Amino acid sequence: MSGLPLLSALVIAPWAGAALLALLRGASPRTCRLVALAFSLSTLVLAALALAAFDPARTTPQLVERHVWITALNVHYHLGLDGLSLVLVLLTGVIGPVALMASWRTARSRLFGALLLALQGSALGVFLALDFFHWFLFWELSLVPAFFLIKLWGGTGATRAAYQFVVYTISGSAFMLVAFAAIFAATGSLDFQQLAQLGADGSLAAKLGVDGARLVFLGVLLGLAVKAPLWPLHTWLPSTYAEAPTGVSMFLTAVMSKMGVYGFLRILWPLFPQQLHDSAPWLLLLALGGVVLGAWAALRQTDLKRMLAYSSLNHVSYCLLALFAVAHATGRPGLSSEAATAALAGTILQMFNHGLSAAALFCCIGVLESRAGGKRGLHDFGGVRTAAPIFAGLCGVALFSSLGLPGLNGFVGEFLIFRGVFGLNPGVAAVACLGLLGTAMFLLTFWQRVFHGPRGGAATVAFGDVRGIELASLAPLVVLMIALGVAPQLLLRLINPLVTSWAGHLVLP
Repeated sequence: MSGLPLLSALVIAPWAGAALLALLRGASPRTCRLVALAFSLSTLVLAALALAAFDPARTTPQLVERHVWITALNVHYHLGLDGLSLVLVLLTGVIGPVALMASWRTARSRLFGALLLALQGSALGVFLALDFFHWFLFWELSLVPAFFLIKLWGGTGATRAAYQFVVYTISGSAFMLVAFAAIFAATGSLDFQQLAQLGADGSLAAKLGVDGARLVFLGVLLGLAVKAPLWPLHTWLPSTYAEAPTGVSMFLTAVMSKMGVYGFLRILWPLFPQQLHDSAPWLLLLALGGVVLGAWAALRQTDLKRMLAYSSLNHVSYCLLALFAVAHATGRPGLSSEAATAALAGTILQMFNHGLSAAALFCCIGVLESRAGGKRGLHDFGGVRTAAPIFAGLCGVALFSSLGLPGLNGFVGEFLIFRGVFGLNPGVAAVACLGLLGTAMFLLTFWQRVFHGPRGGAATVAFGDVRGIELASLAPLVVLMIALGVAPQLLLRLINPLVTSWAGHLVLP
């Protein structure tokens, strides 16, 4: 490593902001908010520097930082950046500041800002760490600020939701920790790159034994499946997203849910290709459950935040569906590398695009709540388009992006996923179309009733249009949705060489 340790700076910058806020005991709420926003924006600046230094043609980690840390355990401080990591680092850099702006008037702003910055730094660490030891530290540290953000600033059921969230995720993490302890005992390494090489040639499974490899695979799978979440391990999600304050809901759905999918791509698939291939038929069924049942569960909701929570389950399940379809087809004669490349590229693109649209929609619900005295029911609003045309336009872009309207960012990722899955498993793709139908029904119901329905309920009060900090929260997300819908190659060029390389090695050991 030479020059500025850019990746370490990415992780440390928000934590430094959190530490500074802890020291600013006598500062005004406005000062605390500005300090939190400045440090959160600094991660976006550093991410832009990483983007400028990044070479998309290289598929190996770049800007690598590697130092001996704990010699007795062969643990290294090891950070690196590839196309997958870069896309999620950029997403985190965008969502952190807008989540803070969406929570601008939150009480106890100093503590809120410090906790959200701590959460942002932990998420960045997850996307950059290449050694399980400190990857797991980042993974678990993210739970601490998330718990307090939900519990202290959430709704009436926030305490229960916060505890449910932590218990579920820690339980899954316990299985994963035991699994990696077994991996370390068998290999003497916790380095993801070294373990991926052992996984690719079958050495890891040989060292663990047939039954041991299956058990270890299951332990890692459980830890990641809860976080993603994979249906039916999603039951913590609706109440957590619904009870969390607006900015936290935005970060949970946009960034933290992607940590689980990232783990599937970074850890589970490279280390256990054979076990994932063998389990893929069952995992495909579970992913289909998330796609179809998530959409139709959203259709049954009248609480708008719970509707979006189930929508998030539906959209994240598309990513898992594509990954499992590729894993299921791996090693099969006549495997189409073009279809596999499309599915994997769509997965990464969908992670970023869903992060934008879902965060924007939760922000819109926050605006509705603030205008209606805390109400957020589907039938509490009507005629909002007339009262707040700018807000309606911004929310409409986010809704139709989530729906997958051509010309907006959501279309491209979903199209690539279905293009890939259909080429690998047409029957699964056909069933997954029911999820698209359900998504269209609940999002259009939301749009029609809230914005075009008869004026009544909360809409009879003075419903001012978005302005100031509310506009600043929504506008960047909407601009990105339009830009990436028109020019998806802005992101695709970062990941195409990587996913092409992945698809070219889809042969089981």
